[in-house]
Amino acid sequence: MPKVITAGEILVEIMRKRKGVPFTEPSDFIGPFPSGAPAIFVDAVANLGMSAGIIGSVGEDGFGECILNRFKKDGVDASQVRISQDLSTGVAFVSYSIDDSREFIYHMGNSAAGTLDLDDVSRAYVTDASAVHVNGSSLSMSNDMKEICYKIVDIASEEDLLISLDPNLRTELKSPQENRELIEPILEEADIVTPTTNELEVIANETTEATAAKKLLKKGVNTVAVKKGEDGCTIYRDNKVIDFGGFDVSEVDPTGAGDAFSAAVVVGTLEGMDVAELGEFANAVGANSVTMMGPMEGIASREDIDALLNANP
Repeated sequence: MPKVITAGEILVEIMRKRKGVPFTEPSDFIGPFPSGAPAIFVDAVANLGMSAGIIGSVGEDGFGECILNRFKKDGVDASQVRISQDLSTGVAFVSYSIDDSREFIYHMGNSAAGTLDLDDVSRAYVTDASAVHVNGSSLSMSNDMKEICYKIVDIASEEDLLISLDPNLRTELKSPQENRELIEPILEEADIVTPTTNELEVIANETTEATAAKKLLKKGVNTVAVKKGEDGCTIYRDNKVIDFGGFDVSEVDPTGAGDAFSAAVVVGTLEGMDVAELGEFANAVGANSVTMMGPMEGIASREDIDALLNANP
């Protein structure tokens, strides 16, 4: 059984081949690429050498087969992925601006991505794991998916498993208060939280990163690992606050970097890494993930990450 599990949306991304081409103009796309924040996370965990599985759903179509083939290739346990005969696999279309900002068009509401129910969660599948990870985007996916995420966290809490949360807030869709209410049941149980600075301030209802992080630590969170993109990260744990600079890599596609970073934090924590080692490890995994087009394409093996760390002592 997998050591690390998650639940949530599984989809494919189809992207513009060139930057600066809006959706309003006819032009070429490239894809499909396996995607979905929980799917990226679990694929990164597996590539880092730790057994991982996901609870989710895809359609009985070519896109679903594309994703399942990727999971099989990378060693992700997909035994809890439902294959819907009625709904198609979720799709996100992506357009990149010249300034590297992104625009998305989602075909998710009437897709298989959010169609699970509580009966799809095997208690044994959760209790046999060592860690459970929840992504905030999954809480916003559908009410059924939200309840599934709450359920696996409840089970994990009862069994004293490691619980990890990536807030991944939808600030364009929900108010800060709505986001806090959505996240709070997970935050109350979380051992690890991996937000951006803005997400951290929102969920803690504070105006600075440091005060927000300290507030979460007082609530019982063990590790707050703040993602800062090319600037690296800051980790708050116990009485330690350590800044880690980013790696010098050529960014091709930033999608999924935060999910890969979160995967590394969970893997490193389960392996007993201290803060200094954990920050460098997570930064390396996140940085490498941006070097190829496609959310999972830059996810590296453990051997490649070790080589990157050795080349940047």
